[in-house]
Order: sequence, then C-alpha cells, then structure tokens
Amino acid sequence: MTAISQERMQTALEQEKSISAEDHEKVKGLAALVTSPRSFIFKDPDYYGIEGWEDLTIPSDDGTPLAAWYMPAKGGESDKLIIFNHALPMCRAGFPGHFGEPWSNLDDSEIDFVIQYKHLTDAGYNVLTYDFRNHGQSGAANGGVCGIGQWEWQDCVGVKKFVDAHPRLGKMKVALFSQCLGGVSQYAAITKHPELFENVLCMASPLVPNMSAIFQAFGELQGIEQYQELIDLELLKLGGFPAADMSGALWAPAVKMPVLMWQVRDDAWTKNPDDAQHTFDRLGSEDKEMIWIEDTTRRFKDGYNWFGRNPEKVLSFFASHFAEARVPEPAE
Repeated sequence: MTAISQERMQTALEQEKSISAEDHEKVKGLAALVTSPRSFIFKDPDYYGIEGWEDLTIPSDDGTPLAAWYMPAKGGESDKLIIFNHALPMCRAGFPGHFGEPWSNLDDSEIDFVIQYKHLTDAGYNVLTYDFRNHGQSGAANGGVCGIGQWEWQDCVGVKKFVDAHPRLGKMKVALFSQCLGGVSQYAAITKHPELFENVLCMASPLVPNMSAIFQAFGELQGIEQYQELIDLELLKLGGFPAADMSGALWAPAVKMPVLMWQVRDDAWTKNPDDAQHTFDRLGSEDKEMIWIEDTTRRFKDGYNWFGRNPEKVLSFFASHFAEARVPEPAE
C-alpha cells in the first residue's frame, strides 16, 4: 500500500495547481510529521533510581539496530516482562518539548516515560523498552521516513523474537505496552505474525491513531482541511504512505488479546471521540476496555503522561492478567 487511487491523485494534482503558496507550505508541513526531528535521551532509568538496568541493541526483523533498555523488577528480576514502546516523534525516554525548539514547535510539554517504567518495576515487572527505527538512538531506515506501522511492525517483530530466543526473557510471562505509533505497529506485527504473539497475556494500548483523522484535525486548525488529497501526495513525495494506510483501525481486527485503551476524548489533534471509538470497536479482542481522559484537549501533555500520573488502573489491569498465567515452557 504505497499509492492512492487515480481519482484521488487527480484531485491532488488539481489542488496543487490552485492552492496558495502559503497554504501549500502548511500542507507540506503537515506531511513532514513523518520526518519529525528525533527526540533525544534526556533522562535514563538512573533518574528515578531504577537499579540493575542495562543498554541493549536489538535487531529489527529487517536488521535495523534498535537501541533499548532492559530494567529488572525492583528487588530483583521477576518472571513478568512488559515490552514497552513509544509514539511519534518520541523515544524511549519520552518527548523533550520542554527543551524548546525544534520539539516545542510541535508541543512544549515534557512526556516522561521513565517514571512509567518506575511504576512498572516497582510493581514487580521487568521492562524492555526500545527506540523505533528513525527515533531516539536507533538506526536509520526507509529514508528517515516514519511509516506509522508500515515499516515499524518489523521492529515489534524483531524485539519479540529477541525476547523469545533469550535464555531468561524467553521464560517469562509477557504483556505489551504499545502506544500511538507503537500501537499501530504492534497491531500490524500481530496481523503479519500472529504466532509470535500467541503467548502475550494482554496489551495496554493508549492513544492509537488513524492518520486520516490526525491530518483532518490539524488541517482544520490551520484552515487547510480541504486539501487532504494533496497531503497524501506530499506524503508520497517524501517516500511515505497515504494517510489511510497509516491506521490502527486497519490492523485492529487481528488483535485478540485483552486490551486496555485510553484516549483523550476532546483531543484537539484528532477527531475524537469517533475516531478512537472506531479503532477500539475494530479490535478483535473480546476482553477490552476504553478509558476516556476528560477535561483536556492536550494529547501530549495529558494523554501520554496519563499513566505516569495515574498508575493504579493500568497496574491493576496487568496484575489481573498476570495473576493466573502460567510461565511459558522454554523453547526447544
């Protein structure tokens, strides 16, 4: 899926001829979300006193090197592992909007994932987290363009294969924390390699987007919502994918495990609640729950930091699904 219909392309070409130079720059700026500047590692597990952690390099399924951290549970490694990933344009530390430009051009908030690892390790979970390709300290691939799952599913597959083949991690019970870009990528990985994820107990899956809704919402904020076809053309020119192909809902039916999702109901950057509800409804899971974050429009500040501020619900979700799970047999 790398193209758009002839009709949509014709509309895009007509828009390209008639759009003002100022509005065309806005369209190009929206498309450039998929080439956003890398976030840097501004905080590591030492910041919150997480002990015994280590740096790792894990190969993606196509060989792209992924920078990672492994953090054992507080008091010593347990038999419970959570594989944690991140959103665009973040990294395993979070998002450094509070450091100013270029990150503050998108949002001036700090998003702190390291405190979230602290919550998990304190609760008895080992955590494995990694930077996606073209993010953080991981390798470059695909011309530096983010495919919102269309390439990054290979990173999810590579990390799971690493876990399964590891002499200790492969014996642990496993759950996923897959958010935004990470959620779309994880859904795609499950669709393409369901056998790899049959032993996963559950998934926390916050803020999973459909990029058509993201571009529609951003377009409305900038007064260029009528140029969705041209946004697709500019995405293709960058070497990426049209918005409709970068979608959590596209892959959601393959997800059968229990899922806890949370979304910002009045998110200014997407078309919620309808868009998030659509993705949630398409999940193949029989056991699934949606939490709506109220009284805010801020996806970054209040959506991605929600677990960091309110760990109880998520920890209860994981505890309930780990409680009766059997430790997997070692691979032959």
